[in-house]
Formats: sequence, C-alpha cells, structure tokens
Amino acid sequence: MMEKAETLFKEQQLKDQFENLEKHTQWGIEFVEKYSKFVKERSEIETNYAKQIRNLSKKYQPKKNSREEEESKYTFCRSFLTTLNELNDYAGQHEVIAENLTSQILTELSRYLQELKAERKLHFHDGRKAQQHIETSWKQLESCKRRFERDCKEADRAQQYFERMDADINVTKADVEKARQQAQMRQQMATDSKNDYSSYLQKFNQEQNDHYYTIIPSIFQKLQDMEETRIERIAVCMKTFSDVDRQVLPIVGKCLDGMTKAAESIEPKADSKQVVESYKSGFEPPGDVEFEDYGQAMKRTASDTSLTNSKESKEKPSGKSKGKLWPFIKNKNKLSLKLGSGPEDFSHLPPEQRRKKLQGKIDELNKDIQKEMDQRDALTKMKDVYVKNPQMGDPASVDPRLSEIGQTIEKLQFEVQKFEGWLAEVEERMPSKSDSHRRSGLFETQNNTAVSNNCAQDRERPLSSPDGSYTEEQNSETQVKVNTHPVPTSSTPEFDDEFDDEETLPTIGTCKALYPFEGHNEGTISVTEGELLFVIEEDKGDGWTRVRRNEDEEGYVPTSYVEVFLETNAKGAMTYI
Repeated sequence: MMEKAETLFKEQQLKDQFENLEKHTQWGIEFVEKYSKFVKERSEIETNYAKQIRNLSKKYQPKKNSREEEESKYTFCRSFLTTLNELNDYAGQHEVIAENLTSQILTELSRYLQELKAERKLHFHDGRKAQQHIETSWKQLESCKRRFERDCKEADRAQQYFERMDADINVTKADVEKARQQAQMRQQMATDSKNDYSSYLQKFNQEQNDHYYTIIPSIFQKLQDMEETRIERIAVCMKTFSDVDRQVLPIVGKCLDGMTKAAESIEPKADSKQVVESYKSGFEPPGDVEFEDYGQAMKRTASDTSLTNSKESKEKPSGKSKGKLWPFIKNKNKLSLKLGSGPEDFSHLPPEQRRKKLQGKIDELNKDIQKEMDQRDALTKMKDVYVKNPQMGDPASVDPRLSEIGQTIEKLQFEVQKFEGWLAEVEERMPSKSDSHRRSGLFETQNNTAVSNNCAQDRERPLSSPDGSYTEEQNSETQVKVNTHPVPTSSTPEFDDEFDDEETLPTIGTCKALYPFEGHNEGTISVTEGELLFVIEEDKGDGWTRVRRNEDEEGYVPTSYVEVFLETNAKGAMTYI
C-alpha cells in the first residue's frame, strides 16, 4: 500500500508540473507576441512621423514665382530653405528606423514564433505520450497483481476443501481425488500468476526508472533550453531595437549640424544692404526751400529744385498747400517694379531701379544673341559637311536659315544698342555713378556709339514731377519681333556605328517634334511634326539630340527641331530650344 501511494503521489506531482510548465511556456509565447506588437507600433509611429515631417518640409518649400525668387536673395531665406532640406533628410532617417525595425526585428520574431510554437507542441506531446505509457504500464501491473491475489485465494480455498474431503470418512475416494486435483490445479495457477506478476513488476520498475530518470528529465531539459532560447532571442531583439536608433544618429547629427550652419550663415547686414540695393531710387535729395515773403506785393517764386507742387500753387494760391518730401509721397500711380508693366524703356521707374532693369534687359538680349550665334556656327558646320559630302544633304537648303539668323542677330544687336543708349542716359543723370557696373556686351559693332546717341537725342529729357515721382514720355519706337524658326544647329555628328557597341541608354526625358525631319543620313532618325519621343542623350553643344522611338529605333535629330523636357533628376540638362 505504501508503494502504491508513493507512486500515485509521484504521478500526480509530475502531472501538476507539466500543467505549470505548459502555462509558463504559453505565457512566454504571448510575451513574444506582445513585444512584436510593440515593435510594429513603434515602426508605424516612425513611418507616420517621417511622413508628417516630409509633408511639412514640402509645404514650406518656396514656390516658383517672382516673390519667392526675390526672397531667395536674402541669407535668412536661403537658410530657411537649407533647414527644410535638412529636415527632409532627417525624415528619411526615421524611415530608415522603421524599415530596420521591420526587417531586423519583426520579420525575425514572426518566423521564430512559428518555430517556438511548433517546438513547444512537440515537447509537450512527447511528455504526454510518456505519461500515458507509464500510466498504462501501472494499470497492467495492477491487473497482474489482482489476478495473482485472486489465484492465491482460490488455491487456498481449494486446499481447504481438499483437506475437509480427505478428513471426512463418508466421502468416497473418487471425490477426494477430485478435490485433490482441483487443489493442485489452483495451486499451479497461483504459481503462474505469481511468476507473471513478478516478471511484469520488474519490467514496470525498469520503465518507471527510465520514465523518471531519463525520459521526463530529457523533456524538461528541452523545455528549459527552449525557454532560454526564447529569452535570449528577446534580449537580442531589445538590443537591436536600440542599435537601430544608434545607427542613424551620425546622419541625424549631420542634419542638425547642417541646420546650425545654415542659421549661422545668416548675415543681417548683408540682407539689409540687399534691401537698400533693391529699393534705392537714385533720386537726388530736394534742395532748400526758398523763403516766400507774403508781406510784399510780389509774385511767389519757388526754387527750381523744390518739390512743391507748382500746379497746386496755381490752383490754390491761398497758401494752404504744403510741399511734401519725396520719400513720403503717396503717388496715385505707384511705382511698379514688374517687367512688362510699364513702357519699354522703364521710364516709369526710379533711376536706380531703371538702371538695373535696363542692365538686365541688355544681358538677356546678349544671351539671345549668343544663342543665335551658336546656331549660326552649327549651321555653318553643317553646310561645310554637306559641301564635302553632297550625299548627306543639299548645302543650299541651309542658306535660307542662315540668312534668317543673320537678320535676327542684326535686330537683336539693334535692340541692345537701343537699351544701351537708354542705360547711358540714365547713368549720366545719376550723381557720382561710376562706370564700374556698366554692362559688358558679348559683341560690339561699329555704329554702336552712333545708334546710342541717336536714341538719346530722339527722346525728351526726363522731368521731376511736382509730387516727386520720376516720369518720362514713353518712347514711340516700335519693337521688332524676332522670328526664330529653328533649324539644325550643327553639322551631322560622326556616329561611327556607336549604337552597335554600347548598352541601351536610360531615358532622361521626353521631346516633341516641332518640325518634320527626314533623317536620310546614317545615325539619324526621321520624325514627324508633333511626334513624341524619348530623350536618351542631351545636346552636348553640337546641335544634335539623341532620341528613341522604341526599343529598336533610336538616333540623332537636330536639337532645334524638337522641344525637350528633361526629367528633374537629369543633372546638367541643357537644351538649345
């Protein structure tokens, strides 16, 4: 009974431990799932934060209008733009954090969770199987024991019956012999049951020893190793969690350093000088106001340099009119600094602003002239190629375009001379204005000085209006509109079968054909007017652009025959349209 009670106690204790271990390992799996959820939410927060930072940076990026271009001259505006760009890079680092959290922690934990659940299920299945086997063996041992006990009792009863029959003189000899045989048979059955019980008992003891000292400890050790691996994996993930942040700190630090340098680059004095330079008018300060004696019967006079309104003096001789200093005059016709909002010679602007506008117009015309000259040079080269190689084209076909470009250049040169004349006129009127800022044209002609003088003589001298504004009569000269019908801008390039040896070039933009081009020459491609093509190589200054129609058709077309739209990330983009 004591042995049976002890065995039952061990069985119950072992069963309780399995239940406790099952609960603990399940809690460990739930913890891993909870930590995975925590990392996932952190990754989403970083992604949303980066998105909001990028939207903020994009929202305050300068728009492409005249106002923003004007603001870009100031150091504090450029500093703010740098800060926005650095902030955009800063947002990118938070996106890197989110990506690394997902790839280095979430993905690994998701895979490990599946392995952990499968391993736990296997170990507990082996434990339950071993538990069921030992319980079955115990039940079989109990069955053998009960059978042995029952056979022993039957043998005792049979022996007692035989002894009673043998002692009774009234019983026949045959009955006694029968009782003796029955007693011997029961005794033999009891002996067999004893042997079976003894044999199975030894077997059960061996299995029980293996169960408690080998099988169950091995399962418990596997569960312990599994738990230690789980804890170690959580520790690695927590370390990675911090390392992901630490890896981006140097770049984040550079972004913050960039913001600091941008703030330190702000120059208040330079910005204030820029304001002065932008808005100074160039007017001379007004002269002294002469004394007007109303006590004597004399005509009121005013200084030639006075800024009092002479018209108001005539209309209101009562003496209540009051002269105003020119910086504070509110003119109904406010000065406009926008291009195209006044006369061609910018006579509606103050002297200094007018000088800047005229100088800018001259620079713009010089660029147009240089562009036309480049086209002329390219056409000249093309004509030379046609002369040397008649099969490539007719040299005479280039002459009309060369003549047209020559006329355009002459018209542009005339425009430059006209504006230079106005500029010289303004600079002559400006006090103490040196010639150090005078323009330097890209070309000069023999009659430059004559045309400048004629332009100056044909216009009336500017007058200071009574209210202090600077006015001139609008010049009546007619603007000449330039017809820039494009033609190929260079001679045919030497292609040398370059399409056969190089890899397929990536697309850097698109273009639209403005004019038809037949492309009979080797290396060129024919296009129709209005056709859309892909640009794979921009004009390198020779007047030709390389385009592609599809995977098999690509070649060169004259740059002046197409309108090119390069992608924003195509650096160094240059067209001659």
